[in-house]
Amino acid sequence: MEFTGERVVPGRTDPDLLNEHLARYAFAEALARSKRVLDAGCGVGYGAARLAREALQVFALDNAQEALRVGRREHAHPRVQFLQADCARLPFASESLDVVVAFEVIEHLADWPSLLAEARRVLAPSGQLMVSTPNRLYYAESRETPNPFHVHEFDYEEFRAELEKLFPYTTIFLENHTNAITFTPLKVQGVRTALERAAGSEPQEAHFFLAVCSQQPLYGSPAFVYVPESGNVLRAREHHIDLLEDELAKKTRWLEDTIRELKELSEENQAQQKLAQEAIDELQAENERKTEWARQVEERLEERTGWSLQLEAENKQLLENYRTLEATTTQTQAELAKCVRLLDDAEQRVIERTEWAQRLDRELEAARAELATLYGSPAYRLGRRLRLAPEPPQRPAAPAPPANEKASHEQD
Repeated sequence: MEFTGERVVPGRTDPDLLNEHLARYAFAEALARSKRVLDAGCGVGYGAARLAREALQVFALDNAQEALRVGRREHAHPRVQFLQADCARLPFASESLDVVVAFEVIEHLADWPSLLAEARRVLAPSGQLMVSTPNRLYYAESRETPNPFHVHEFDYEEFRAELEKLFPYTTIFLENHTNAITFTPLKVQGVRTALERAAGSEPQEAHFFLAVCSQQPLYGSPAFVYVPESGNVLRAREHHIDLLEDELAKKTRWLEDTIRELKELSEENQAQQKLAQEAIDELQAENERKTEWARQVEERLEERTGWSLQLEAENKQLLENYRTLEATTTQTQAELAKCVRLLDDAEQRVIERTEWAQRLDRELEAARAELATLYGSPAYRLGRRLRLAPEPPQRPAAPAPPANEKASHEQD
């Protein structure tokens, strides 16, 4: 199973963190004695197996199939039954359980109110809910970044108010991981404790909250002290000192490596600065060359600007000349078109007059033929002798042109 650091796995989790979780199950053992218990969000089931030492039956419930598979293999117990289900929808009949345990689960749920409502539903009237969660105020100060696995964290007042909405009788214990000094005989015959007020005794300073909730009055709220097997403070401090020494040696080596790398970087930086200065000098020279070139370009640009203005004036004059020529051309084209029409009319009149002259010629020839016939006839000759017929003319006069043709000719 992949270890993310958030799910507690014995043997793979830091001992201090593991002890915080084991202490909660040790706290719950007395309340679970001879009862039907649900461990909601059981993880790999190490806590359910511990509760089974006192409980009548324990249901270990989680929605992670892989965690349940590890639990069945490594934390099996005759009185533990592993179930895969959602903590917000418990697969139990109403009032069928005596104790519901939900340690470090509620802050992982988006629908955390349903966990509380479901716990109330499945608990018998005299049943108890034990629920724990980290103190939001404490962890906001102790962590540099929020826990990515937590959906909603609680402070003391919000936690108490939400629990009392469903469980009117609620006692909240402040859980703190503190050092302790033990005096233990070889044969233990009882435990006598002395608790002094220390850091974490105020709600806003507590590391965790563990609430015992019920719908009926609760009697007694004794303090609980859990001293784990790995709780030898001196040995833990010695181990911690060894770790610090190893860490110090690593940091010393890291510092030496860093100093050496800084020296190398400094030498490289000096070489880079030299190259940079050379590049700057070259760029300055190039900039001077480009400045001179720009000055020359500007002079040529001024010359070309003057030439462009002159060319623009000439173009303007040419445009005016073109427009004048275009107007003249248009007028000439109109006159030429008129001349063409006049020529067409003249040609038509020439054709008409030619046809008229040809017609006159034909009529004249016909008249001459008739006169010749008349003058040669016996009647004419007789008339001449009797002086009744006129003398024949020397040459007949040409007939006058028609009136419209004469007028048209005079007009031309």
